Amino acid sequence: MLNRLYQRAIQLAGSRYATVWLACIAFAEASFFPIPPDVLLCPMILAKRHKAWFYATICTIFSVFGGLLGWIIGAFLLQYLAMPIVHFYHAEQQLLNLQEKFNQYGVWIILIKGLTPIPYKFVTIASGAAHFSIMPFIIASLVTRGIRFFAEAALLYKFGPPIQDFIEKRMIWVATTFCILLLGGILAFKYI
Repeated sequence: MLNRLYQRAIQLAGSRYATVWLACIAFAEASFFPIPPDVLLCPMILAKRHKAWFYATICTIFSVFGGLLGWIIGAFLLQYLAMPIVHFYHAEQQLLNLQEKFNQYGVWIILIKGLTPIPYKFVTIASGAAHFSIMPFIIASLVTRGIRFFAEAALLYKFGPPIQDFIEKRMIWVATTFCILLLGGILAFKYI
């Protein structure tokens, strides 16, 4: 089953609508969607390595735009839109802790947590809820999301065929590791 899903992702990554889907997922993940754009970014780069930098750019830009939506949700719609997301992850106390830390560390929180497996939507919503200044938020988001996606693109560009071979031969191990990292990021958020 995992092999079929992987093959389907590779096939979709080569389709003419792949870039639109990548932009949509990067945007949505930064504000409300639970699945990171890496799930589509990696197969897209493996399918068309010559477009690695283009895909990383799309991912970065739309992740920052989605982050702005997350900031707006946190700043103006916290009770109506953000709290259901926070309740879904059982992260009410963590959101309060993160809001307090924005007063102390601000940009550093965005820079560090934007690189980790912690869902970026938590950072964007919390920064809006803390009414963190919008320009430093945008700049820090561009830096941290850019580093993350361009580093991924660079690795896949340079080591694409061996990585693809590794993934295909160890599909269950790779999928399990990805799920552990994703869940670990969510759990790590609980102990911010």
